[in-house]
Amino acid sequence: MPESRMLPFAIGLLSAAALAYQLLLMRWLAIAHWHPFAVMIISLALLGHGASGTWLSLWLRGAAGERLQRRFERGFPWCAAGFALSAVLALWLAQTIPFNGLELAWNPRQLLWLSALYLVLALPFFFAASCFGLAFARHGAHIPALYGADLLGAGIGALAAVALLWLPVDRGLVLAAACGPIAAALLVRRWASQLGLVLVAFSVLALWPARVLAPTPNEFKGLSKALLMPGARILAQRHGPYGWVAVLDSPRIPLRYAPGLSLDNHDELPAQLGVFTDGDGLAPITRRGDGAQAYLGRMLSALPYRVQASTKTGPRVLVLGAGGGQEVLQALALGARAVDAVEPNPQRLRLVRDDYAAFAGDLYRDPRVRVVHAEPRAFVRRATQRYDLIVLASGESFAGGGAGVQAAAEQYSLTVEAWRDYLSRLAPGGMLAATRWSKQPPRDELKLLATAIAALRAQGLADADARIIALRGWDASTWLVKRGRFETGEIAAAQAFAQAQGFDPVHVPGLRGVAGERFHQLDGAYLVEGARALLSPRAADYRRDYKFAIAPATDDRPYFGDFFRWRSLPELWRLREQGSAVLLDSGTLLLLATLLQALPLALLLVLLPLRALPRAPYDAASGLVRWRAGGYFLALGLAFMLVEIATLSRLALLVGHPWLAASVGLAGFLCFAGAGSLQAQRLLARADASAGNVDAELAAAVRRAVFAIALGLLWQLAVFAAVHEVGAGWPVPARALAGLLGIAPLAVAMGMPFPLGLARLARSAPAWVPWAWGLNGCASVIAAVAALLLAMLVGLRATLLCALALYAFAAWLWRARV
Repeated sequence: MPESRMLPFAIGLLSAAALAYQLLLMRWLAIAHWHPFAVMIISLALLGHGASGTWLSLWLRGAAGERLQRRFERGFPWCAAGFALSAVLALWLAQTIPFNGLELAWNPRQLLWLSALYLVLALPFFFAASCFGLAFARHGAHIPALYGADLLGAGIGALAAVALLWLPVDRGLVLAAACGPIAAALLVRRWASQLGLVLVAFSVLALWPARVLAPTPNEFKGLSKALLMPGARILAQRHGPYGWVAVLDSPRIPLRYAPGLSLDNHDELPAQLGVFTDGDGLAPITRRGDGAQAYLGRMLSALPYRVQASTKTGPRVLVLGAGGGQEVLQALALGARAVDAVEPNPQRLRLVRDDYAAFAGDLYRDPRVRVVHAEPRAFVRRATQRYDLIVLASGESFAGGGAGVQAAAEQYSLTVEAWRDYLSRLAPGGMLAATRWSKQPPRDELKLLATAIAALRAQGLADADARIIALRGWDASTWLVKRGRFETGEIAAAQAFAQAQGFDPVHVPGLRGVAGERFHQLDGAYLVEGARALLSPRAADYRRDYKFAIAPATDDRPYFGDFFRWRSLPELWRLREQGSAVLLDSGTLLLLATLLQALPLALLLVLLPLRALPRAPYDAASGLVRWRAGGYFLALGLAFMLVEIATLSRLALLVGHPWLAASVGLAGFLCFAGAGSLQAQRLLARADASAGNVDAELAAAVRRAVFAIALGLLWQLAVFAAVHEVGAGWPVPARALAGLLGIAPLAVAMGMPFPLGLARLARSAPAWVPWAWGLNGCASVIAAVAALLLAMLVGLRATLLCALALYAFAAWLWRARV
């Protein structure tokens, strides 16, 4: 077969292109929409894989299957070219689909637009997976080796995506698409055709119009709304793995970003530049040095400085998530003697320190300021210095805004364990401060309080009510947690600050009877009542009965923005047309909508067409029965995705950024699973060479692989815990490498059951190999979304245990004789 030597290279290249395209598409949609699209991209990619398996199952019956033996070298290149063409057209079509996830609560049409977006973006993966399915059907005896090339190529593609993100994301996507014609050229016999395909690829790269495929941020994102102001313009853009950063200037209608600013403030605010990440998450760069800084003392976030002024002078401050530097500027303006500013995004850091240093008054070069590029929690874990004040700045305290789009995002900086880390870095009498937007009814603020209380009690401190002060304004609230009890002078200072600036007390030790709505009145004093309940012995009952989930976030369930309760859904849904749609967090709704439309699409495009295939047992002599074989591949698809999604979420804690964790984790899973598939190829060759029962040996190999998966899960849990405990101070590449070492044994074992099962099918019923691929893909389509919902519901460890149970069930199904 003339194409066999180049076939693994073609599969590897196309797999790398498809995986890079998948990861870059996550970033593309993160800019155009929001974070929950990450699991949607994984799901729709798997839908393309599953649909291709079904199509091949039908097409390869009878004479068509025989023609494949003669026409494979044409079918593969055509599908590879289809990947390239559809990869580009899908982006263009996606821009024309008027989907808006924030409208799901009141606009049923958005579910149809979501389905359209889902199908359009699945097309490139359909063509890529068709190449793989054709290769597996054509070379059944070499499935594990080809599957290994597929997974290894995908792992390389995941790493390549990180490098491509230094380009505009649309250019990176076109680069990934251009690999399709090159992969096709590897299997074309004629050198002229090979040269033509390569030229087509490079022509697309060179001539494709710039920014035609660039994502347009959702109209409700902060950047889109800011650009509606007359004269507003983008001054600069930066690209990288941490996101697309845009700097906005609005000279005619100046930006005014000061959360919690007192209504009694009469001073003009200084000029500001808006720094947006992926079109949202405003972090302002404030002009320094023109004397207009009095407003910083009239913000709610000035509370800790006013309280500490009664007992300390010149506090040492740690700002976590410094962003554009407003909290650093406030600390200096209010008397801090030294400020450590920690910023996880190097692009934002360089904008303030270098590009706009003159505008910011050399804020990050001030001798009192030490700027550190690090993930905030990792910095706190490795720090030896103790601080008088730790501030969770806008990058952390305001994450998620008011739209609920961060419900499915891991926020390890706001878990109970994180707060314990922060409290451990406080000097005696030191304070931890966080400011959050207010919502009605309150959710974020009550969950923040519940988390603080849990962290204090985890340290053996039962008097949380004596260690917490909280004030609120018209738009936000500030929460102080002290290492020690608040003294009389500090309480008096907090009261005086609230009185002078027109803020209402939410909780002040010893003043529970004071009204909490003197200046800012609402229909109900929900925040004050909630704070009192959470600080009382009936806290557990209050959390249980509250309409929203406000139990503390933990490292096992790090979804701080998830306030969804299933029992509240019917009531909230009925009230959505009466102005309560905002109470239905859009992040959870998007996940549910994705699952609701993924399930019928998977059934329609993957499983239903399979009814046209023969319904008899595969091969009675080999012991293969339809339902057991189907259950085997379905269980593997579900289990693999449960492990992968849960592990990627856990890896985000080590690496410090969800997208980087996804890239590194996918690369590790696919590369090591590819190595496991190659090991399966050796096991298959050994079984063929033996004189025993080959099916029995393959079934035994599956059981051993499942046992290895169980050991791999234990290894991963141990390594992740150890690295998080002792390696917090390591550089990001070192932590990522440690995470890969934790994944390696698990992924190698996970890479074996599927190719072993496919090899067994190929021996008895080769035409059913694509069918099994389709079943596995159908299960994976659903599991990619369901895994995240399950992790949000029961936690990451429980999700991993569910996956292990599915692997054990698959091993039971795949016995030598059934």
